[in-house]
Amino acid sequence: MSGFVSFVGSGPGDPELLTLKAVARLKAADAVLFDDLSSGAILKYARSGADLIGVGKRAGRPSPKQNHVSRLLVEYAAGGARVVRLKSGDPGVFGRLEEELIALRAAGIGFEIVPGVTSATAAAAAAMIPLTRRIVARRVQFVTGHDVTGGLPEDLNMAALADPLATTIVFMPKRTFPAFAEHLVAHGLPRETPALLAENVSRPDQMLARDTVMGLAGQLADSVSDAPALILYGSLADGA
Repeated sequence: MSGFVSFVGSGPGDPELLTLKAVARLKAADAVLFDDLSSGAILKYARSGADLIGVGKRAGRPSPKQNHVSRLLVEYAAGGARVVRLKSGDPGVFGRLEEELIALRAAGIGFEIVPGVTSATAAAAAAMIPLTRRIVARRVQFVTGHDVTGGLPEDLNMAALADPLATTIVFMPKRTFPAFAEHLVAHGLPRETPALLAENVSRPDQMLARDTVMGLAGQLADSVSDAPALILYGSLADGA
């Protein structure tokens, strides 16, 4: 008899940002496959005796292959287990969710998706700013800062990303942001556009740093930490 897989968004790291449904699924799970950023205090909600398996991927570090993660999900569920696939932030935002869904559909295994708080909304809340504002910031756009090789994606729509009337959040941005910023300016984004670097969002060691797009690019060209981060840029990023 097949089990069931719950894809659960763990939020940005603060256990208090978990949804009630996320906690309920963790308490009922026979196995929890978790990302690096979903570990720590969040796992205290897992049922005693549940298998806890780390399957997180971090840039520049040895990580499980995606097909291995998908195979584990299928194997646990095919054996009748209630499985939680715990993904940081929201499962559907740059979490390679679709590849795992394809594997479950192919195996005939049922699943659900439990949304979570994204690091983008948590960063804005921590900085005490909105993501939208009438007239001057009518659109929000999310983009990844690197491709599968770790480099800047070559197919980004830079004209859209350089729109000064949008709030843009760049996930996994730090190593490529100097080149990213140069492209933005070349496509018309003012060099002095406000930017916010948010590291370890919602955690005790959270760090927020405000600058301009090019100022932040200069900082990151000189030094890059391993802390998980995102960059938010647009007129609202200065907090005014």
